[in-house]
Amino acid sequence: RQFSPANQQTRASDTFSFRATDTPPDTMGKGGEQPAMIANEHTWAEVTKHRTPNDAWLVCNNKVYDVSGWHDHPGGDVIFTAAGDDATDTFAMFHAAGTTKHLDQFCIGALDADSRKQYPSEDDKPEEQLAFERGYRQLRQKIKAMGLFESSPLYYAYKQLSTMAIAATCAVLIATFTTTSPADRLVRVGAAAMLGIFFQQCGWLCHEILHHQVFKNRAVGRAVGYAWGNVAQGFSVSWWMNKHNTHHAVPNVHATGADAQNGDPDIDTMPYLAWSKPMLRLALSPFSKFMVSHQHLAYFPLLALARISWLQQSVAYVLNLDETAGRQVKGAPGELKPVQHETLEIALLGLHYAWYVALAALHPTLVDAALFVLVSNVVCGLALATVFGLGHNGMAVYDAAKRPDYWKLQVTTTRNVTQDWTGFTHWFCGGLDYQVEHHLFPSVPRHNLRKVSELCKAFCAEHGLSYHETGIIAGNVEVLTHLKDLAHDFLTQFPAM
Repeated sequence: RQFSPANQQTRASDTFSFRATDTPPDTMGKGGEQPAMIANEHTWAEVTKHRTPNDAWLVCNNKVYDVSGWHDHPGGDVIFTAAGDDATDTFAMFHAAGTTKHLDQFCIGALDADSRKQYPSEDDKPEEQLAFERGYRQLRQKIKAMGLFESSPLYYAYKQLSTMAIAATCAVLIATFTTTSPADRLVRVGAAAMLGIFFQQCGWLCHEILHHQVFKNRAVGRAVGYAWGNVAQGFSVSWWMNKHNTHHAVPNVHATGADAQNGDPDIDTMPYLAWSKPMLRLALSPFSKFMVSHQHLAYFPLLALARISWLQQSVAYVLNLDETAGRQVKGAPGELKPVQHETLEIALLGLHYAWYVALAALHPTLVDAALFVLVSNVVCGLALATVFGLGHNGMAVYDAAKRPDYWKLQVTTTRNVTQDWTGFTHWFCGGLDYQVEHHLFPSVPRHNLRKVSELCKAFCAEHGLSYHETGIIAGNVEVLTHLKDLAHDFLTQFPAM
């Protein structure tokens, strides 16, 4: 079953009574600069004029904040995905209790009484929508009260040790089977594939740690994240957090403009793949026209190269190699996003390549070493990207200005994967088989997602909503069918292109 409210323009906001005394006299704005005090109450018409990173207003619990240029935000530029919009539920998704007080310095007023019952588009919210929003916020409180945001230290100790065991086994096999015989070579190829799975499992661990599922102390979590991300997997933590947090806030969403941050980087796949009809219009070069016309055939070959692309993006991001590295602030030429512990990140990425090259050097010939590099990277790329693709590809795509409310956005852009009796699906997908629940409540640990899923299904049934769930094979067929249909549209509806 699949719910797709194509024409709904829904947002989340809480009722809040604003008093002039709620704003301290030293209120800050413009990313920490002292702003000129503006009228205490604002309308959505005024808020939605400020949608870019260097001109960003957002709403949280009906207060209005000016966070323009706040690139030192600890979570990265994800904060700008809510520029000109309601950040109430996105804020709750990413932040620990008590974090709201840090926003006080940016407060410039509150939404007026009429706007509190409107979408940012200024359309009125029906009472059932307001009740729906209260309902899913109450569900979050219920999940918290049940202790489902609490992680098990024993579970994550087991996950980390068992993941390290994969790498250790791989190293032992490569060091033991050292001849050029067909049998030894086959063992080493198997070990390389095993290392690819190790990289994938590192990705899941780092993902959970940096979503604060494992450690309540975020400094500890980031430090352990460096070990599993930069050292073990070869992906920059800063690059990943900036990209992935943005994806979580606006999954399958097209930005309102080139200088806005409110689009999902995970569907920014042109000139190779188009996930919506608006993306078809971007296929302008002969190469892009060819790729989009055959994108259903190119999908899995492109996934095989995904790890190599992410490795390159990680290095480019921390070193700021060129304007495509992702460090440039949109709408502010020459301004770079900060990287926490930049020197440390570079050093730890270097450590990853040191141990990886050392493993490759254990092979008896250059051909064997090249085969090791090829297999380990291709297996990881396919294993990681296939799961990512199952989560969102082929699902609803929205324009940022017309995206639905927080719950409907996450549910309609996300696909769950059904379980199998062996538990393989849950292990292979790293918990992202419960992608819907993970997107709704990203700091819920993997081992609690099944219980959260039961609550989410009940909530959807109560409110007449449903979410999409399918098997691994059927899910991939849906993705390929979606790509093929868009390729057909490109050839038939855009003949001049």
